[in-house]
Amino acid sequence: MISKNIFQLPTPSKEEIFETLLQKKSVLIERIISTGQITPENEWYDQEKDEWVVLLQGKATLLFDHKEGDTLQLEAGDFVFIEAKRKHRVIYTSSEPPCIWLAVHF
Repeated sequence: MISKNIFQLPTPSKEEIFETLLQKKSVLIERIISTGQITPENEWYDQEKDEWVVLLQGKATLLFDHKEGDTLQLEAGDFVFIEAKRKHRVIYTSSEPPCIWLAVHF
């Protein structure tokens, strides 16, 4: 059995880091580390699976593709459920402290 700490950060990178923590038939749990990265302009996440995500550290803003252009500001401890096929983008992530996300795709 291997134990790790969710808050222990890898070597800093200019790229956003996606780290699979657990993957089973219908579930993927991953840690995402963002340091100022955002979704590229005019691109949207349009995922096949539902996603529950909690922001463990940092601040972030999500934009949802709705008529109103809904935004959701997140701080450490905030979580959100994103239904499959609900288009969304990350439009802000803090770099200090880095954002640490825990995402569950199912």
